[in-house]
Amino acid sequence: MTQPLAANSLTGARALVTGSSRGIGADTVRYFAEAGADVVVNFRNKAPRAEKLGAHLRELGVRVLVQGADLTDPASLSAMMGAVEEEFGGLDILVLNASGGMESGMAEDYALQLNRDAQLAVLDAALPLLAPGSRVVFVTSHQAHFIRTTPTMPEYEPVALSKRAGEDALRERIPELAKRGIEFVVVSGDMIEGTVTATLLERANPGAIEQRRESAGKLYNVSEFAAEIARAAVEPIPEDHTRLVGDTSGFNA
Repeated sequence: MTQPLAANSLTGARALVTGSSRGIGADTVRYFAEAGADVVVNFRNKAPRAEKLGAHLRELGVRVLVQGADLTDPASLSAMMGAVEEEFGGLDILVLNASGGMESGMAEDYALQLNRDAQLAVLDAALPLLAPGSRVVFVTSHQAHFIRTTPTMPEYEPVALSKRAGEDALRERIPELAKRGIEFVVVSGDMIEGTVTATLLERANPGAIEQRRESAGKLYNVSEFAAEIARAAVEPIPEDHTRLVGDTSGFNA
């Protein structure tokens, strides 16, 4: 696994990555810990997996808070931020990674609740903990980022629209964040191999992954995309606050 951040480059920093018990979130929080940051491993309902990751990260010599929270539940979210404040005193990096909407058995508006409303709620709950110089990173996909101009697969469209709504709502907060000295950047990636979303899309539309791979030439895997997210948390922010990862051919700006 490629290490995107220099050893000890984040010593003393405190990072929270939502949805970090597995997949992209887990690799992102691992990169932060390997660079010396104290980290929060957030999960919704997979406590054993999150605790196992937390134990591994503590072996790196950093402080680790393993904290469950349903990001759509204000009380649960408030409890998590209270625990973060008690344990770390504040945050320097907030990565809004948790998303969803393709799960079965969820309410019709669940995608919008999680991908827009909950993202704003997490930001609002974290604001008192974010000091000047801190950074907020929102993770999305090209299929969502470009949904206004480039159609996506019908199976993914409701999720893409909800994630774009979340991105737009967060972008509206940039002036307020700037006044507080808080930086904001969006990281958008092409279809990522090995993610739950890719698996669900392939199940709903067999051949979708291979079709996109042939079109793009290469698809990032989970660890490669997580490395880009980790870099986005520390590297200079583009003027448009957007870091595009992977091929963008076929997407209209």
